Order: sequence, then C-alpha cells, then structure tokens
Amino acid sequence: MPRADFPIFDLSRFEAAGTEERAWLGGEVDAICRSTGFLAVSGHGVPQAIIDGAWSAAHDFFDLPAERKQQAKAPYPGYPYGYLGPDSEALARSKGEDTPPDLKESFNGGPLGVPEGVDDPDALAFCYAPTIWPDALAGFRDAWEAYYQAMEDLAARIMRVFAVALKLDEDFFAPTIDKPISALRALNYPQQPVPPKPGQLRAGAHTDYGSLTILLPQAGSGGLEIFTPEKVWRPVPPVPGAFVINIGDLMALWTNDRWVSTLHRVVNPAADSGGTSRRQSFAFFHQPNWHQEIACIPSCLAPGEQPKYAPVRSGPYLMGKFRSTVKAA
Repeated sequence: MPRADFPIFDLSRFEAAGTEERAWLGGEVDAICRSTGFLAVSGHGVPQAIIDGAWSAAHDFFDLPAERKQQAKAPYPGYPYGYLGPDSEALARSKGEDTPPDLKESFNGGPLGVPEGVDDPDALAFCYAPTIWPDALAGFRDAWEAYYQAMEDLAARIMRVFAVALKLDEDFFAPTIDKPISALRALNYPQQPVPPKPGQLRAGAHTDYGSLTILLPQAGSGGLEIFTPEKVWRPVPPVPGAFVINIGDLMALWTNDRWVSTLHRVVNPAADSGGTSRRQSFAFFHQPNWHQEIACIPSCLAPGEQPKYAPVRSGPYLMGKFRSTVKAA
C-alpha cells in the first residue's frame, strides 16, 4: 500500500484475496483509520462510463443560468435535497463555529426509493423526502441515479473491508446498512472574482456525519485539506482512477474513537490565481439505516474501558447535524 503521498488501498486485491491476506490488508486499513481516517481506494470496479455520465450531467447543471438552477431549489431551509445555491450553508457551524456561508453551490439527492416498512414520519419527511429534479436537462436523473447506485454498492463493499479491519465477521455491518439513508451531493465551487470575507472558505472545517464518505475530486484540483494528528493542515491530492474515502462521526462512535473522523475543509484558490479556479466534486455520504442504534462495538473497548459516547440513532443524528449547517430563512 503506497504511502509516499497518500495511502492507496486496492479493493480488487482485497476481494480476490484469501482469508489470511484479507486479514493482513484489513490491518493496513485499521492503521490508516487510526491515524488520518482518509485513504484512496483503487480497483473499485465502478464503470468509467457511469462516473463520466454523472460528472458531465452535474457540470451541465452548474453551467445553467442561476434562475434555471433555482427551479430545482430546496423548497425551504433545512430541506435536504435539490439545489442549494450560494450563501446557503456553513459547514463549520456543525462544529459550533460561526462563519460566513461557504463559497459553493450544490445539488443533492437522497435514496432512490422508500423501503417497505419505513413509516417513521421524520424519516419520510427528511431522508426519504423527494429529490427536486431539474426539469431542463435530458438524462440528468438517469445519470445521477446510476452513479448513486454504484456508490451504494461500493460503500457496502468498503464496509466489509472495515469489518475485517476491526477483526469482526465480514458481514458484521450488513444488517445495519441494508436500508441506508445515504445522500449524494454534487458540489461546484465557483470562480472567486471577489475576495472572500474573513474566515470564509469554499467549505468550512467539519467532520462528516455518517459511516463513511466517498469523494470524487476534480482531476488535478487542489483545495481539500485534512487536519493531521500533528495539528497541521495537509492537502489531500486527487488520485487518478481512485476515490477518496474518509471516516464519518458514526464510525468513530462505533469504534470509541479508535478510528478518526477527521476534520477537513476546502480552502480558497490562491490569490495569485485571480479567482479563476472553478472546482467540482462529488461526495456520497453513506449513512446506516434510520433506526440503527450506533453504540460502541465491544471489541473496540480495552479491558475496564467505558464507551466515550452514549448511543445515538443514525437518522436523528444526521438530521440534527444537517440542520445546524443551513442558513435560516
């Protein structure tokens, strides 16, 4: 697993390996998740045509005039899906820091259907709320849903790696994510012809809320940074042909902070670039089932050690965190 610039994990090697090699590779992932909580995953098997289709669809959407994009806007602050325009969100507020709104816009979509038996009013009103689709782009929804399905499958495969890394049965997490409430977000960080306000970033420092996030940064782009154990900000480079994976809050809670939900941010382009650096990315936020209780895994406790956190429910935890970041009306 190369470590010169950034750790890269070959998922295809893990899936083809025998029990002994899988355990060894799991140990490598455990070491990474204990330190930075970020790694790149190659050998993922997601068809390039699906990636390219979704990327192009999102790019075409963000190229639309503002009034056209607003036709797909979230109907009220705190609604999770559809278009969120500039000045709508400040991610650092999820960590209690009051900052100016982030310099970005996004399109957001949730689960592709409501599983049988889900009847919780909060779940139906929040995680299973309808996505507000743009009506002006042919093929947008098909491309989006194909990518969402590919990410849902990839996340489940990575969760099997995580189970092995924690010395659990490979299917340990399967019952907790069989009705996931994951969300897909396409992000556009526009050009910055006007200098940002003090403390204003493209995305303020935050941790993600769920089990894991699958990031697809723009090829050759910069800006994503993680806060390292040495308490310095370190750039995360895009890795050609790979997704960038990071641990979320619920995985840290599951493991009693054995694994790190790492603080990260997206910084502004350098002033000498003239604000001409536009940046696009995809983020798939994998989230366990709405009702799933997230409590410390006993194997992550040393003898005599107590859990650091009280158990939480996946859905209500997500809902509270998301609403803390959204600008009030």
